[in-house]
Amino acid sequence: MTLDADNPFAGPSTLPYQLIDWAQVRAEHYLPAVRAGMAEMLTALQAIADDHEPPTVANVIDAWEASRQLLDRALLAFESVQPADTTPELDDIDAAMAPELARFDDAVHQNRPLYDRVRALATRVEAGEVQLEPAAAYWLDQRLRAFERAGVGLPEADQARLRELNATLAELQSAFGRRALAGGNAAAVHVTDEAELDGLSDATRAGARAAAETRRLDGWLLELDACTPQDVLTEAADRGLRRRVHEAAVERGWSGEFDTRQLVVDIARARAERSVLLGYPSHSAYVAAEGCAKTSQAVHDMLNRLAPAAVRNARAEADDLQPLQTEPLEPWDWQFRAEQLKGQRYHFDTALLRPYLELERVLHEGVFAAATGLFGITFVERDDLAGYNDEVRIFEVRDADGTGLGLFLADFYTRAGKQGGAWMNNLVDQSHLLARRPVVTNNLNIVKPPAGQPTLLTWGEVNTLFHEFGHALHGLLSSTRYASQSGANTPRDFVEFPSQVNEMWSLDPDLLRRYAVHHVTGEPIPDEWVSDLKAAELFDQGFATTELLAASILDQAWHSTPLDDLPTDADGVLDFEQRALAAAGVDFELVPSRYRSTYFRHIFENGYAAGYYSYIWSEVLDADTAAWFRANGGLTRANGQRYREKLLAPGGSVEAMDTYRDFRGQDPDIAHLLERRGLDA
Repeated sequence: MTLDADNPFAGPSTLPYQLIDWAQVRAEHYLPAVRAGMAEMLTALQAIADDHEPPTVANVIDAWEASRQLLDRALLAFESVQPADTTPELDDIDAAMAPELARFDDAVHQNRPLYDRVRALATRVEAGEVQLEPAAAYWLDQRLRAFERAGVGLPEADQARLRELNATLAELQSAFGRRALAGGNAAAVHVTDEAELDGLSDATRAGARAAAETRRLDGWLLELDACTPQDVLTEAADRGLRRRVHEAAVERGWSGEFDTRQLVVDIARARAERSVLLGYPSHSAYVAAEGCAKTSQAVHDMLNRLAPAAVRNARAEADDLQPLQTEPLEPWDWQFRAEQLKGQRYHFDTALLRPYLELERVLHEGVFAAATGLFGITFVERDDLAGYNDEVRIFEVRDADGTGLGLFLADFYTRAGKQGGAWMNNLVDQSHLLARRPVVTNNLNIVKPPAGQPTLLTWGEVNTLFHEFGHALHGLLSSTRYASQSGANTPRDFVEFPSQVNEMWSLDPDLLRRYAVHHVTGEPIPDEWVSDLKAAELFDQGFATTELLAASILDQAWHSTPLDDLPTDADGVLDFEQRALAAAGVDFELVPSRYRSTYFRHIFENGYAAGYYSYIWSEVLDADTAAWFRANGGLTRANGQRYREKLLAPGGSVEAMDTYRDFRGQDPDIAHLLERRGLDA
């Protein structure tokens, strides 16, 4: 298949760092470019398989890595735009593309001659005929495992069934994502009586008014966060409104036009059948084998160790909250009352922080300043470059010696067509082989203030900004030969580690006094507030840990239960969910799971299936690393350089835990996580 020369993906971009020329890209360009990219890569890989010369790094590994340049250009661009700026047309492209990509992956990894060619290179390495650098040796090992885990050795009948399952799963996952997004948008809470908005900040009200206007509604529209806890519940004094918002959140996807239950069942059952075909007892075991955890039992052991203490703490927190109201405490009361109690214990209302947390200052004097202090890198905004939306800002990232490292695209504001939550994407993967430098994006969902007004953040949004930039740093500071190993192309349960580490700098005392400055008076945040912020780190950790563990346990239940024991229809979803949470002891009615099955997009649409535990698993590494930084002087160039060279630069070019041990000199100590979350009592 030949791609028309006028398609903007037909050749490398001539813009700096091969940034996509978005002015030339239209929706109709994506699918032809992806299809041409798949065809081009399949042709190149078949040439590798048919090559009669002795296999070498150049004619196998390097040739493979060079074969997907067109596919990368188009697919990475689409995967960045579609969740951030979706339209019905892009959704249709996603639906069409998903099964084709699944069939493409099968065509690659069930190609026996191609597998034999890669295996032949491994045989030459074992015989001492070819010497490999560590990254190439790891590439070879991982590629052979990918073939085997894709069923290259299965009988043809089993391979055919595997291809059917993969195509079906691609279609189902795409459908789940579209339906869950539409259902979340439809569930937004419409308010017409201003009295119900009692307690809501000016910024929240303005955002709700703008959301209503966008949909041509009177009054205010409270759009839902992707997860169960809703930020607006920390502010809403009207109990009736709190209940409406909470119920809208937890009832998404359970009935009506946007019911996702049958999709949940079909996805879980297809994954269970596929894992057995591939020789694994469950999808959970299949996923864990490729991660740092290695076994699903290790995942279960960690979750089961943490759950009892988390629920115990949550119940104690509920007892502390109940005296703040006369009615029995309900789930929709928790966040509001917790915010009140925090104010009483720590002598300030976190709402008072917002005037001190202006976006531009947090970004430049906080997030960027931390990166400069650690790594010597600097940031220059490039107004001459354009993103996929007018709200996207582009920064050139320069190393300490002034050389260009890559581009950072910042897309901060919520808008119609943008999925909820926050995330990082690669637009260009770093690669020394292909002379490519990284281009990465961060997406948040901050409510945009009225024109001319500053963007004032919540403390949670500050942490999210630092967190997502930790992902960006993983991509920007990558230094690998192969694009497939760059940046965050690591095991799923390692991906969240650098982002969680980066959150620690939000509370660095010197940095905090630089970025937390009143946007009108210029006064720095009061010293006693800084002390209180630190003291409050353990506050409400029972709630936070329980809702996170509940989601992780629910994920494991869907993906470790044998096929015969999974529900067969939509009516079985609720009972399955309740039994799974009860069996693990996390069925505390006041603390619902961070995600319920029907809107758990991480696991039923995205790549976290059987891997949601990675957030808490990565936090073990994060807490241990934070302890190392504190013990060695904190935010210094020497510490940053060690962290950059040993943990960020290698990306996925070596075994993830080997990089950690190289950095730390030992295995991570879970005691630091237990202390951080108040689970060590």
